Amino acid sequence: MATSHRKAITSAHPEGRFFLAPEKTTHRQYEALRAYFVEGIPSEEAARRFGYTPGSFRVLCSRFREDSEKAERFFKDVAHGPQSPPVRDRLRERAVAMRKRNLSVYDIQREFTEAGEDVSINTLSVLLREEGFARLPRRSDEERPAAPAPEVAPVADIRALNATPRTFRTRFAGLFFFVPLLEGIDLAAIAAQAKLPGSKMIPAAEALRSTLALKLVGIERKSHVMQLVFDEGLALFSGLNVMPKRSWFAAYSSRVGGERNRKLMELWFDEVRSAGLSDSGSLDVDFHSVPANPGKEPLEKHYVSKRSRSQKAVLVFLARDAEERVLCYANAAIPKSERAEEVVRFAEFYRDRTGHYPRELVFDSQLTTYEKLDWLRDKEIRFLTLRRRTRQMLARIYSLPPSMWSRVTLRSLTRKYRTPRVLDERVTLKNYNGELRQLSIIDLGHEEPTILLTNDFASGPAALITRYAKRMLIENGIAEAIHFFHIDALSSMVELKVDFDLQITLMGSALYRMFAERLPENYRRAWAKTLFGNLLDVGGNIDITEREVIVTLDKRAHNPILAETGLLDRPTPMPWFFDRQLILRLP
Repeated sequence: MATSHRKAITSAHPEGRFFLAPEKTTHRQYEALRAYFVEGIPSEEAARRFGYTPGSFRVLCSRFREDSEKAERFFKDVAHGPQSPPVRDRLRERAVAMRKRNLSVYDIQREFTEAGEDVSINTLSVLLREEGFARLPRRSDEERPAAPAPEVAPVADIRALNATPRTFRTRFAGLFFFVPLLEGIDLAAIAAQAKLPGSKMIPAAEALRSTLALKLVGIERKSHVMQLVFDEGLALFSGLNVMPKRSWFAAYSSRVGGERNRKLMELWFDEVRSAGLSDSGSLDVDFHSVPANPGKEPLEKHYVSKRSRSQKAVLVFLARDAEERVLCYANAAIPKSERAEEVVRFAEFYRDRTGHYPRELVFDSQLTTYEKLDWLRDKEIRFLTLRRRTRQMLARIYSLPPSMWSRVTLRSLTRKYRTPRVLDERVTLKNYNGELRQLSIIDLGHEEPTILLTNDFASGPAALITRYAKRMLIENGIAEAIHFFHIDALSSMVELKVDFDLQITLMGSALYRMFAERLPENYRRAWAKTLFGNLLDVGGNIDITEREVIVTLDKRAHNPILAETGLLDRPTPMPWFFDRQLILRLP
């Protein structure tokens, strides 16, 4: 707008355009205000002449009236900074002398700091470039000036494992309660049969034990893991002189491929059953998306519920025993095209390990297809799942008369809506041979009806609704696996491969269940995070003698509960530590 008016502006002198068509904002404001307040040009004309809208020019005039001192800003002198660098000039000679002594900018800064001079690395770098100095070549330790240097941490090496009698403190005294639980489980044999990789410094059994130790202590791997390297008690549990470093864990998990992970899961499943961990045959199964780095391997997009969006992620399948509340199966990196098949793979895995198919599977509507439901029926596996709602289904449900609905009471659930109305009927579906039982449920606290499908024609509606409501606990189990057992890959500085991390999570989950079975009734169904926080997150003293390893826990309010486990004052062999006997004691 302003340009078009500038073209119409004329003056007796060509230099007049400087005043009548100012280019800079401040100059334009000055000429417009002068035309209005001094020359008496009407507001709309002044606005038009200098390219303002009438409204914006009125605002400009109003602000000028409010503060008469603003007139000074049009003629304010520009304040210039110092024309020479005072810090560099003051320190120039000393800095040059230091560089001639072969000191780096960091060495020079350290000497200036000790002398009370505050100077930045950037200032010193500019100064030295001005004086014609190039960057120093990489120096050996002997060429560097004497200064405090970090200590070299010991390297994990089983050959350096120290059996000398001594006493030391550990932060993880509670971790040794898992040693008696592992007495009936031969980790060395599992590592050997699964063909896990190992070396002379860190054999396969010690590699597996050290990875399991990190899983059991429940410490966030985001930033605290490197502090664990120096805990001698954690290293003793692992059977090493010190814990391996973070980079070793990442590299090791990459060496364990799919076949080894599968074999590890099979061996562990058999071992914990032999050790006394029972299974109910009723399992909740679900998918979970673990965010991962797509730059390292090609990944498909999956929906990540925590972030409410689809992104590059690893799709994992988890199975959890509904009664024992323990994860017992996991598979990672499932392509979208094969996700419907995973429930079949799990059922066959369960049959191979136990001799029979699962008694009952409970899952949501997107886990598999109607065709796979027909396969489950053929194998006499009872299933309970949601059905996806369509507009036609909802329209039909809402049109049914009240006489077709019956009200049931959910007695075993502690929830607000315990008396829903249920429509119990039989339906047929495409790709499913035979009839299915369909329960449409309203007054359950949801805006739309909940629709369940099952091949269980014997159980009552209340029992089926209650059973599916308990399936929601698998989401809590997945949340525990993410937050306590750390399977969410992007949340951890220790970049374990997801498939290997899942197998170690199964092991940690089972050990916590075995520990919970030895506790009083109110703790037997507690989450692993609660068990660790209340009972096992305790420090203590470790005394190594010629024949024993005595772990004495610090005083804590919950220690009397540990006394009921039957694991105290009972010698347990530690074959990986020179066949010493472990004894757990309270103060």
